[in-house]
Amino acid sequence: MSEKKESPIRIGIVGGGAFCKEFIGKTLSYSKEYVDGAQIVAVADSDSEAPGVVLAREMGLITVSDYHEFYAPDHHIDLIIVLVPHEEVFDDILATKPIHIRLLSNRVLRLLWNTVALQEKKFKDRTEELMTILDGIQDFIVVITPEKEIVEVNQAFLKQMGYTREEVIGRTCHEVFQNVMYPCEPGDIVCPMNEVVRNKRPHHQVLTRVDHNGERRFIKLTIFPIWEKDGKISRFIEISRDITERKKEEEEITGRLEHMVEERTRQLEETHAKLLHQDKMASLGKLSASVVHEINNPIAGMLNLLMLIKRVIDEGSVNQEEIEQFKRYIDLMETETRRISRIVSNLLAFSRQSKMKVKDVDLNRIIEKTLFLNSNLLKINGIKVEKDLSRDLPDIMGSEDQLQQVFMNLISNAAVAMEVPGGGILRIETEHSLKNDSIIAKVQDTGVGISKENLKQLFEPFFTTKKRGKGVGLGLSVAYGIIAEYHGSINVESEVGKGTTFVVELSLDQSGRTKDLNSKE
Repeated sequence: MSEKKESPIRIGIVGGGAFCKEFIGKTLSYSKEYVDGAQIVAVADSDSEAPGVVLAREMGLITVSDYHEFYAPDHHIDLIIVLVPHEEVFDDILATKPIHIRLLSNRVLRLLWNTVALQEKKFKDRTEELMTILDGIQDFIVVITPEKEIVEVNQAFLKQMGYTREEVIGRTCHEVFQNVMYPCEPGDIVCPMNEVVRNKRPHHQVLTRVDHNGERRFIKLTIFPIWEKDGKISRFIEISRDITERKKEEEEITGRLEHMVEERTRQLEETHAKLLHQDKMASLGKLSASVVHEINNPIAGMLNLLMLIKRVIDEGSVNQEEIEQFKRYIDLMETETRRISRIVSNLLAFSRQSKMKVKDVDLNRIIEKTLFLNSNLLKINGIKVEKDLSRDLPDIMGSEDQLQQVFMNLISNAAVAMEVPGGGILRIETEHSLKNDSIIAKVQDTGVGISKENLKQLFEPFFTTKKRGKGVGLGLSVAYGIIAEYHGSINVESEVGKGTTFVVELSLDQSGRTKDLNSKE
């Protein structure tokens, strides 16, 4: 059963002066809602133009000239408040009023009123102090209701965002902050108040808002909930600051850094290309010295054969046996000429500063070509070559020139490491790793080996253990850079006095790298 609602206490006021007007104005709203179950319904004063009477008449209250009319049953007066200071009025009402009507004297009301006024003044002073403090804070402070209505802001917010109080107070946050008439949708922006409600704790966020001129501003905010006793939120307190200038500076710095990185990358690419060529020329110099004898020997042999043929012809008629001998000489000279041609062609191809061409490359063929170019160097040093090249090795997408440079460095370094009496064994293996879908190539020598201290610096540019004038220390650094471009790896194992093994692994999936290389062409 629902509880019966009590009727409000109906109040009649005696005395319609200035105090009456103040009293009515502070205790009644213009919609005539009652305060704490009490309702002012009537004013009595002999002066019909007294300020309180005029206000009561404007508000539609009962106005009479004689307070005795309050006794009439049709007015239903429950309480008479005497605002005039005359004791005789109070005594008369006390003696004549019906028993059910209560009475409050002017003296008691003044005491209560002054107490309330004092507390009101203290509250007002305190509010002014707080507003002074808030207005002195440079951060923005905004008070928002759960219905998204802005009820208070400080001067810093108004000044920076270009608003007046009248343009902000009473409007919704999405109207002011986003310049839209509808609440923010989840896809548009993360509403910090919704995040507070969802997580039940203060929320930090950086978002964009528009100022009075419609310009976008970056705002860093923290929003705090004010909880009521029943667990509901009564207010949101937002403390924020404008970080637009800082954001612009960060974007400018980022832009400058990106430009610097691009410029530095370009310089590094140019330097890398120069190092590649420098290393290639160093390798070419070593090769040239090595193949001079390889070329001179067949040339000297061919010259001797030509002189022999010429002498035989000069001596007179040539018989059939000598003609057959000449054919054998010509066949031998042709073989040696083709051999010289291959050597020279390979040297020219290796030295040429050509545009990189990406295509399917047979790694076994590259290794065979590289061994051929180094054959005289290996023969001079008494080095025996052992090969175990996989017959089913798949092609790899890449640059034949680059990959040849890698194995040129590894093979020539192995040859130098075995420049000792008795030579050594150079073993080269290739295989297709199904596990990683890659090609693995091993270059193993039985040379002097590399110390643990030098292994740490082996791939650093210009680091070399060779004698002065024998190398510039770029070969392995360049090889490492090339293999890295193929998203591969190059590792080394070595033991002093027993030899060194280089293991090169190249992924067969070079699609991403091929796009990068093609974009550079």
